[in-house]
Amino acid sequence: MNPMATMALVLDSNPEGMRFSLCCKNKTWFHIYSSVRVKKFNSTMALKVLSALDGAKTQYYHFKAIIIAGMGLFTDSYDLFCIPPIMRMIGRIYYPKFDRHVEEKSRFEVPMVIASTMIAVALVGAVIGQLVFGTLGDRVGRRRLYGVSLVLMITASIGCGFSLSTLTSMVFVSLGLFRFLLGMGIGGDYPLSATIMSEFANKKTRGAFIGGVFSMQGFGILFSSLVTMIVCYVFKAWGGKLTTPSELLPSENTAPVPPEADLAWRVILMIGAIPASLTYYWRMKMPETPRFTALVEKNTLKAAQDMEKVMNISPSQIREDIDTVNTPNTHAAFSNTYTLFSREFFRRHGRDLIAASVNWFLVDIIFYSLNLFQYHAFKLNMTPKSHMNLYDDALHVAKFQALVAVGATIPGYFVAVYMIDYIGRVKIQATGFFFMAVSLFTIAKVNSGNWGSDPSVGFTILYGLTFFFSNFGPNTTTFIVPAELFPARFRATCHGISGAVGKVGAIIGSVGIMWVSREPPHGIGRSNTLMAMGGVCVLGFLVTYFFTRETMERSLEENENVDELTGVCFVRFWPNKLWVNKTKQTLIHERLPLSNISL
Repeated sequence: MNPMATMALVLDSNPEGMRFSLCCKNKTWFHIYSSVRVKKFNSTMALKVLSALDGAKTQYYHFKAIIIAGMGLFTDSYDLFCIPPIMRMIGRIYYPKFDRHVEEKSRFEVPMVIASTMIAVALVGAVIGQLVFGTLGDRVGRRRLYGVSLVLMITASIGCGFSLSTLTSMVFVSLGLFRFLLGMGIGGDYPLSATIMSEFANKKTRGAFIGGVFSMQGFGILFSSLVTMIVCYVFKAWGGKLTTPSELLPSENTAPVPPEADLAWRVILMIGAIPASLTYYWRMKMPETPRFTALVEKNTLKAAQDMEKVMNISPSQIREDIDTVNTPNTHAAFSNTYTLFSREFFRRHGRDLIAASVNWFLVDIIFYSLNLFQYHAFKLNMTPKSHMNLYDDALHVAKFQALVAVGATIPGYFVAVYMIDYIGRVKIQATGFFFMAVSLFTIAKVNSGNWGSDPSVGFTILYGLTFFFSNFGPNTTTFIVPAELFPARFRATCHGISGAVGKVGAIIGSVGIMWVSREPPHGIGRSNTLMAMGGVCVLGFLVTYFFTRETMERSLEENENVDELTGVCFVRFWPNKLWVNKTKQTLIHERLPLSNISL
């Protein structure tokens, strides 16, 4: 007789995952620990209000929510990406003196310390905003804070256009203060927008909806470039003919600055408040997410009522919950007891939180660094500074930003949104990191002048491909995955932590790279910097492959309870998973009662 036929399946009562011992004549053949787990049908899975959300057809409210939630990301990218052309204008206005013996691209430059500070203060504010608003979003509700973050962004955007005086020092102090507040509002909007969209979406198209929210960044970049170009054209026409530095006499070393130019950059910054203001009313009209109301506030009746207000769902689909779930016994049944950062939290979600944070940290180093290399990508097409007035200088930068947005950034977002629910988050993220690494390593060679007679052509193409695979890759997925992995009562907090770690990477990418990429002896040079950036992408690929968990086509509650390979290996090691699958198939083949067993 086949020995397996005499085996008895022995179960012990491990609360987290059953332990299986296959025994034959009192001899243990082997053990399978929590790699193979009995499905835990948590009673939250039985809540019809949540099942209705997961199975709801795509409808008008989903698209409305994308616009409402996405406008915060739109404002975010507008305010962050309008800074490069504005800094060119500020350099002309407040540092008009130049030395004819200095390289042209270094003329009228805001000192690096001040320029890096203006970038860093907004990102530091974003770190604080993500941590604070993420934590409060899980405690007092997503909707209550949603308007607060938007008001903060609107107020700070307007404030950036004002300063206490026209003295150079006071202008930068005022700008730095309001950009810090702007960063806090932007940072707070990240976890709230992602969490709200994930908790309203159905499980089939949830990735596309969250990605749609994030893709508004691309349109924000394009809008900031268009606004900058329009404002510069208007002020240029208003001011009449402006003298360029090349037209000055050899004895003159101060570029002409029209008095109204100090108003132009302020107008650009303040216009950023308009899109955000247009959605404030609708944010205030949004109900709290049903998942927060049902799972955190334990008010299933209110969750069902809120769903009926905004979504086309029959009351009969959720009536059972209204009648039966609001009892103390049912509340206790679906209430988890472990706390944030407890041992049980780290056992269940530690790997996911670390992977989400590290991936976001790595991609932001690259994404924000790429913006600093824009000059090198388009340097053959850029007019020398001495032949441009300050409006043309800002127009040049804005024009190239728009080209990158139209040619690489927005298409990358579109492809990610279209493919995310077909091929999955992990594959898109790993593929994006891989091709970003290939592009950056090749750019490093091109930048060294070893590719033909005109390396800038290749540099430009590869620069655009890097942006494309950043958005059709980790820049989008790192925003999506943290909104899908964690329990409702920790979701905004964990997304905020992941985003805050990412913004630390952004500080390194935008400020650190600015100093490191300088030519020796002051830095390691552009080529070596690009090689290092490629190495960061390789590290991102490895972290994604070995540590990041797929969330596609699962409900948020399933993602919360899946404990894939916990107890076997911290790493998502594929041979281990194949071994577990093979063992499961063996048990099924021997007709052992495994109807409730899953990986």
